[in-house]
Order: sequence, then structure tokens, then C-alpha cells
Amino acid sequence: MAGMGDNPHADAGDERAPRARLMQEVADQMDAIETDFGDKFEIGRVITIVEVTGPDGDIGIRVRAGQLPWVSLGMLEWAKKSLEAAAG
Repeated sequence: MAGMGDNPHADAGDERAPRARLMQEVADQMDAIETDFGDKFEIGRVITIVEVTGPDGDIGIRVRAGQLPWVSLGMLEWAKKSLEAAAG
């Protein structure tokens, strides 16, 4: 999956606009989903989490989820446990 490294600035020479960079991440995620699931799948609920560095160097986290808060929290908890299990 794209963006799996620890250094968010690994593409320091990347001059793409923020919107283009985010759209590339989404396209990479879609490619990975198609690789894992083939062409017969549906996209369910979606949560986006984006680290944003402002011009003053302040870092913020933007979270957007289009479902009820308890559903979002459950999905995030499941994602956390999946990452912990993958890390072994």
C-alpha cells in the first residue's frame, strides 16, 4: 500500500499539489484493493485519516468518516488490531 513508510517526507522532491498527492494515494489504494479482491467487490464504509503539515510547520490530523461515530470507532479499533497483528 502506498505511504507505508515512516517518513512522510520521503518524496521530498515531489512538487505535486496536495490534492494530486492525495488522489494518487486513493488511486494506489484502489489498485491494491483490486489486486486483493479481483473485480467482484463492493466498497463499504470509508474512513480517511490524513496528516497535514501547515505552512508554519504545525502538524494536524484530519479524520473524516461518513457513518455513525460508534461505527467509525469500531472500524478504527479493528484497523489498529490488524496493524498490531501484522507487526507481529
